[in-house]
Formats: sequence, C-alpha cells, structure tokens
Amino acid sequence: MTNRQRLMFANGVVLGLFAVPSFFMDIRAIFFGEGPLVTALRGIPSTGIGFLEAHGLAAIFAFWFLYVGLTQPKPARAWHFTGAAVHTLLGASNIALWHFFIYMDMLALGYVSTAVHIVFAVVQFVVGARATR
Repeated sequence: MTNRQRLMFANGVVLGLFAVPSFFMDIRAIFFGEGPLVTALRGIPSTGIGFLEAHGLAAIFAFWFLYVGLTQPKPARAWHFTGAAVHTLLGASNIALWHFFIYMDMLALGYVSTAVHIVFAVVQFVVGARATR
C-alpha cells in the first residue's frame, strides 16, 4: 500500500467512524424521538434534515475514500482535493455552528472532530498539490 493509499484509507476510516454512528443517531432522533439529538430538534423532527444529510453524505464519502485507498495504488489528485474539500466544509461548518456543541454539551466532540477535519483538510490538500497525477 502506498502512502497516498494509506492516507485515503485512513481518511475513510476516520470519517466513517464519525459519520456512520452520527447518521444512525440522527435517524433515531428524527424518526423515533430518542437519543441525545432529540434536544436539538426541539420537538420538530424535520429540523434534523441538515444532520441527516451531512452525516449521510460524510458516510458516503468515507466509503468512497476507503474504496480508493484499497484499490488505487496512486489515487488521482482529484481524490485528495475531494478529501480536502469535504473536511474543509465539515470543519468550517463545525466552527460556524459552534454554539451547537455548547448547547448540546458536546464540546469534547466538537474539539476532536473539528481538529480531525482541519488536519485531514490540510494533509489532503498538500498531498494533492504535490502529487504528479
């Protein structure tokens, strides 16, 4: 496995570890009125659409990153830039909506997930910029 494959694979694993459980927590809160996110929905399940979309799309990207990491010895530069873009969006969203982590008393999760997004955004961008193809 090349270093670029390892990066894509690690990106998929880490993103998936955040996204997949969050996606199922979203479903639990929206459709069954259970779990920690119920408070954020404030009795209006449709307010969870943003959670469901963000975590669902992050899970889809995680699976694609895993696939690329496992099957492409030299992942295309576009995959690294895609990884950078995904993590930039998610990290920037966390920062812009930081009050959510405060309101939900989930500051530790906010710090860890935002730091992970920033690290992957920077590393993926640098690797993509340095890649020859």
